[in-house]
Amino acid sequence: MSADWTAIEALPSPKLETLFAEDANRLETFSVDVAGIHFDWSKTHLTTEAVTAFEALAKAQDLHGKREALFSGKVINVTENRSVTHVAERGEGSEDDNAKAAMLHARMRALIDAIAAGALGDIRHVLHVGIGGSALGPDLLIDALGREDTAYEVAIVSNIDGAALEEVFKKFDPTATLLVIASKTFTTKETLTNADSVLQWMGEAGVEDAYGRVIALTADPDKAVEWGVDETRVLPFADSVGGRYSLWSSIGFPAAIALGWDNFAELLEGAAEMDRHFQHTTLSQNAPALAAFADLYYTQVRHAETRATFAYDERLRLLPSYLQQLEMESNGKGTTIDGQKLDRPSAAITWGGVGTDAQHAVFQLLHQGTHLVPVEFVAVIEAGDTLSEDHHRQLLLNAFAQGAALMKGRPNDDLARSYSGDRPSSTILIDDLDARTLGALIAFYEQRVFVSGVLLGINSFDQFGVELGKEMAKAADAGDQEFDVSTTDLIKRAFG
Repeated sequence: MSADWTAIEALPSPKLETLFAEDANRLETFSVDVAGIHFDWSKTHLTTEAVTAFEALAKAQDLHGKREALFSGKVINVTENRSVTHVAERGEGSEDDNAKAAMLHARMRALIDAIAAGALGDIRHVLHVGIGGSALGPDLLIDALGREDTAYEVAIVSNIDGAALEEVFKKFDPTATLLVIASKTFTTKETLTNADSVLQWMGEAGVEDAYGRVIALTADPDKAVEWGVDETRVLPFADSVGGRYSLWSSIGFPAAIALGWDNFAELLEGAAEMDRHFQHTTLSQNAPALAAFADLYYTQVRHAETRATFAYDERLRLLPSYLQQLEMESNGKGTTIDGQKLDRPSAAITWGGVGTDAQHAVFQLLHQGTHLVPVEFVAVIEAGDTLSEDHHRQLLLNAFAQGAALMKGRPNDDLARSYSGDRPSSTILIDDLDARTLGALIAFYEQRVFVSGVLLGINSFDQFGVELGKEMAKAADAGDQEFDVSTTDLIKRAFG
């Protein structure tokens, strides 16, 4: 492995403008079109030599074999001895996993139809409580695709802070609200505490059978039934579907019920199209692979510690938050898949923002700061509004101009007014933001993370790092945790 990384680390560091000047076909070489999305990595420092070096590393790390294992449902989450089957939710896994996912989707659709027919009474509001992958995915889907008419008004609450729930209580009618509890294990403290408060709110409003208005989304249906949800209103998903990869499963229920089943099916098909591209396209023209190569080039060769994604479309404002969990929970690891200490940087710190707002907040550092930050622009050709077309034209021109400015720079004898340039960016340009293209976009990011994890030799599918702090908080609540003097003092100050 070290020899392969040595070849990558020895790559030359030409300037971006030099790369364009020396290769008339650079744009074509480092652009890919798939599923209604155009990907452009020409303004990164990737070269054909770099791609060749990463292809050699991919061979040494058996990317092709591990990709086949992912899509055939073999055990690749070795620390938990599990297969990884989120691709089966969109019909691209093993035959058995695909069939199971289709059966559970049919169950979800039948329940949605029953609710629409009035089986649970007059429902106008859907209050979804979950956290992490049980909230970020559905929230992104509904915010991106549900800005016009939806079948139900949906609120997604993840924060244990009661202010988040009270904000929804002020808007929703408790007698017309469906409570959706999303928890893979059905033991998540924050989610169940929020659920209890929702039930109390409904009961105080005179709802006679509040539990009769509860839907459970979980990989442990027995726990949900034990908690009090009727088995007919439990929507399971496979234990082999990780939380941050679960929006394709019953965790996507709030999107499916609000946006309609046809849109949910299109979301799955868009993801499947990207899956097929990832499976069958050579790495040099493979969108997730090229993105991962660029990511690893900057973390391993240029020692960039962060990467920023800016959505130049208000409908994708939640995308950076979604990507933070997807990448940093997946590849923020310090141990290799064979139990050794990782001897190189893992995932970059993922952050970002929205469009022109970010330009007036953080782009000063991106253009003139001392940090090297690879930037990713995500934009949509078709406008998401009906106002004067000048709004969208200016939005897109700003996105494109920022990438050009980062690369070109502008020298000035006055250093305060000088731009060094040669700062990398990539652009993802979507034809039209609909369920199909959004599904393809999210699947692209998933497979990009998978490639990076394989090349780093880590397991992208466990997340033990999220557990310690939560365990200590639970123990502290029970009075069973001893803390350092600082933490002890903070607890005393807060609770007396």
